Amino acid sequence: MVPAVEELKSAPSPADALRAFAGAEGLILFDSALQRRRLGRYSFLAADPIASFSVERAAFADDPFASVQAAVARLNDQFQLGRVPGLPPFQGGVAGMLSYELGGCWERIPRTGRDEFELPDAWFGIYDWVVAWDHQEDRAWVISHGLPKMADRVADDTESPLDDADQNSCLDRAAARIRDVVARLSVAGVERAVDDQQQISEPWPESELAKQHPLPGWAGVTSDFTRAEYLAAVKRVIEYIHAGDIFQANLSQRLMARCDVPPTELYATLRDCNPAPFAGFLAHADWAIVSASPERFLRVENGIVETRPIKGTRQRRTGPEADLFTRDELRQSEKDVAENVMIVDLLRNDLSRVCEPGSISVPELCVVETYETVQHLVSEVRGTLKGARNVEPGTPNMEPGTEKCDIWSLLAASFPGGSITGAPKVRAMEIIAELEPTVRGPYCGSLFYSAFDGTFDSSILIRSFVWRRGWVQCRVGGGIVAQSDPTAEYEETLHKAEGMLRALQRSGLCQQTGE
Repeated sequence: MVPAVEELKSAPSPADALRAFAGAEGLILFDSALQRRRLGRYSFLAADPIASFSVERAAFADDPFASVQAAVARLNDQFQLGRVPGLPPFQGGVAGMLSYELGGCWERIPRTGRDEFELPDAWFGIYDWVVAWDHQEDRAWVISHGLPKMADRVADDTESPLDDADQNSCLDRAAARIRDVVARLSVAGVERAVDDQQQISEPWPESELAKQHPLPGWAGVTSDFTRAEYLAAVKRVIEYIHAGDIFQANLSQRLMARCDVPPTELYATLRDCNPAPFAGFLAHADWAIVSASPERFLRVENGIVETRPIKGTRQRRTGPEADLFTRDELRQSEKDVAENVMIVDLLRNDLSRVCEPGSISVPELCVVETYETVQHLVSEVRGTLKGARNVEPGTPNMEPGTEKCDIWSLLAASFPGGSITGAPKVRAMEIIAELEPTVRGPYCGSLFYSAFDGTFDSSILIRSFVWRRGWVQCRVGGGIVAQSDPTAEYEETLHKAEGMLRALQRSGLCQQTGE
């Protein structure tokens, strides 16, 4: 059963469409706010999932994906869900958020530090309708399968395919949902009533927060480290490296500010200040994630896996000549190149657990990419999932009976991403838990979608706000290696935070002091 489709004659931007659905349950946006070669072609918006799943606290050896896998399998068995060829790849399926601490399902990692925001370790929904943009073609569509709410179908024990009456019911629901979505999009960009926005509950008193310290140069922003404490933590990581425990570890600090701005409006401001190819938004209950991530975590299409780790950062300079000098400096930095190559090796090892032997390659190594406030070294690692049936021409298939892996086993093998943990991964995560005073939550986790046909894409949640109870937090960090200079590492975190701080300042939530 393929979904019903209606092309939008005059499509709003993803940011305006997000405003139109402010307050909708499970509102999620995957936004290619920065469009460039091979990245940023599509955007997707969805809301009102037909079912949702939450993992409140990860426990070792748990399978956090079992329930949603079973639900999707049942839907596919009963509805034979298909896709419309030639349209953007996400036409309904599973989408949601994975927090960094979900990694505790697969490794015995200590969970330390304060966690005032208390988001679940994972939340995802099954989405029936999607607004999909193809920015290359400058076209957009509303797509719906017309699936019933899961509670309605679970009550029916029928396992057989749909009869004509069931098919007609799906077509009727799909048509109704598309009409409703088109009607709401017609007010995109129009100021919506305050009571349509996600409600801001009573803020936490500062006495209930982990100890925060003023961030130098910014009034209204605090950190869970003082500058001296962060420098000391970097030195401690370097000591672990010299002792032979690790080669690299990612260390971050948490920035916080009071926030009385609705999350959809904060997203629009961040999108304008810091456009990114893997930007995104998720709102559920009384919390939201607002992201301007430049980094892809994992992408899967036709059995081919792609990951794009970022390691190595320089602040952009004023003027094109100075910018080119910075680019060359980053490309020629032995420290940054070594940092990136170490993570590429880690990711090759992670993918080898679920990919066919000999299929892993590195098409790009240490390429410089430019963003609004920084330049990054980026690499690309690819592989073919074990047992993939539909792969690129010329790629051999697995023999019958050989182990087959899917996107859920891929996540179990590689989450959280190596670019934001360190190498070796498990020991680096133990050191992170020891040195960082607050839990990471969604930071360095992932925002993802998995289409009904198995197509998958996801971001690493960096350059991201978590919004709840009248506050926002964002974390910024960097990879520490033996050659790291503690002062330079601290300054790098502030360079990475610049776009986020600009968004807060433009929203009237903080002020640069010039100290």
